[in-house]
Amino acid sequence: MNIIDELNEQLKNSSTQEVIEFFLNQYRSKVALASSLGAEDQVLTDIIFKIDKSSKVFTLDTGRLNPETYDVMDATNLKYGVKLDVYFPNLDKVEQLYQTQGINGHFESIDNRKKCCNIRKIEPLKRALKNLDVWFTGLRSSQSITREDMKLVEWDEAFKLIKVNPLINWSEKDVWDYIKANSVPYNKLHDKGYPSIGCAPCTRAVKDGEDIRAGRWWWENPEHKECGLHKK
Repeated sequence: MNIIDELNEQLKNSSTQEVIEFFLNQYRSKVALASSLGAEDQVLTDIIFKIDKSSKVFTLDTGRLNPETYDVMDATNLKYGVKLDVYFPNLDKVEQLYQTQGINGHFESIDNRKKCCNIRKIEPLKRALKNLDVWFTGLRSSQSITREDMKLVEWDEAFKLIKVNPLINWSEKDVWDYIKANSVPYNKLHDKGYPSIGCAPCTRAVKDGEDIRAGRWWWENPEHKECGLHKK
């Protein structure tokens, strides 16, 4: 049995708080939450800072976020008395991207979109994860067809570290019940029909009955709707 299987077996009956506390205690400065500042990650931020306010929580500023996303970043810093770590894309690569595909070239092809995601998200994430052994994510199995088979603990081959999904079995109702019960700051776009929020040009509100990830890269087929951060 490898370490991933051992961890899944060891933690299979643990609560979300117990899972997070286990990894914070075992890996200390080598574990962090990668936060999109969406509802799920705000839940994890609250749980983590209640356990240890010195824990590392970081986010990626792609340069194309909604104003509401910056608002929740500020509200989070103020509520917990912290400063979230923020990673930006490489300036030269962004300038080159604009020269080759323009400001909205990501709409023209999947390759263009993935190139944009790589420069704005994947490369900064690699820098953020460089010295870590474990990262927490807010992924839930019911979010999309690309996430149905994810487990609590996984080996992330792309980034060569352990990935922990503490909310993997949570429902959307669980998330919002926690936010309301604990007065957790959240992105106000959620109140306007945005269940999943990324970069402004690549995110829209969803209609009643649509999948919760339908507003992300809505011009693409569902099986393509990952930026590469959580590629299997």
